[in-house]
Amino acid sequence: MSHEADVVVVGAGVVGLAAAAALAAAGRGVVVLERNDRIGSEISSRNSEVIHAGIYYPERSLKARMCVEGRERLYRRCESHGVPHRQLGKIIVATRQEEVGVLEELRGRGLANGAPGLEMWSAAEVRRREPVLRAVAGLHSPRTGIVDAHALCLSYAAEAESCGAEIVLRTRVVGIERIASGFRVSALGSDGEASALTCAALINAAGLCGASVAEMAGVDVDARGYRLHFCKGDYFSLAPGAPLRVTRLVYPVHTAAGLGIHATLDLGGRIRFGPDTTYVDSIDYRVDAEKAASFAEAVRRYMPGLRTEWLSPDYAGVRPKLAGPGEGFRDFVIAEESDVGLPGLVNLIGIESPGLTAAGAIAERVVELLRDL
Repeated sequence: MSHEADVVVVGAGVVGLAAAAALAAAGRGVVVLERNDRIGSEISSRNSEVIHAGIYYPERSLKARMCVEGRERLYRRCESHGVPHRQLGKIIVATRQEEVGVLEELRGRGLANGAPGLEMWSAAEVRRREPVLRAVAGLHSPRTGIVDAHALCLSYAAEAESCGAEIVLRTRVVGIERIASGFRVSALGSDGEASALTCAALINAAGLCGASVAEMAGVDVDARGYRLHFCKGDYFSLAPGAPLRVTRLVYPVHTAAGLGIHATLDLGGRIRFGPDTTYVDSIDYRVDAEKAASFAEAVRRYMPGLRTEWLSPDYAGVRPKLAGPGEGFRDFVIAEESDVGLPGLVNLIGIESPGLTAAGAIAERVVELLRDL
């Protein structure tokens, strides 16, 4: 590992890699530090791999703007870099009459945000398009899709390295010191060997460890509202022989806790259900097989033919939420910290959904924040 760098990026998930690629392409000397033995192995690989259209988020919020801009960047990137993806579309279903108004509100919000082509479907139209579903109405989003998240991470890593960036795996950041020229970052390798490097700018794209890295750098995370809450979501897969087929993603009407247990398709056509929402104190990726019954009950609201025995545990993810249980909307944190005496530190905190979709747009925002530093 180099002992000096222009910019150090902490975290080689999709957001950190996108930022590294954009910065390196802009001529910055970049080193990426990743504690795991491969890139994109936490949040980036443990999600629904959905390309979001930009429906759910408050107008003018960072989530809305980064999602819409990032969506188009992502589709272009997939085409130009050969990243596997499909624009399947999505339907959000109302299973009770009182939910129809929520769909109409979502349509208005999504159109205001820049989610194109949103259409209300009647119960008959939903059934005609997706015969296994039961709903009183649906909201169709044609621009929603799916992407191979690992291939996307690899494309950003390859671009970053082709522009001179260095990606260092199995290296955990253990200390950050403010110095006259920027920052001194102390790290430990998997063999326990300590190293340090100095940099003019530091990008905190550490995902689940984002608040901890900010604290190391000298940020009062409670005063800044950066304290993270771990929110676990389990996924179950549908047995290949089950007689249920959908051609697009299917979401229930969302709740305050999240988007609900939805049906997603992978690029091979396999159906998965999830995630649920459970706040946890520590990171744990085990899936409780006993949840199959509660998953089936939730999904049967809109897919009544599902049987519990057709579900098997698949995988789990943990989301870095800024909002705790029962709290309202919290936006992405994309902040250059000069106002707290840490010029050159950019914190990317609470980058949960739609972070995968928004990664390219977030990366360009990082480049802009550091343009004069």
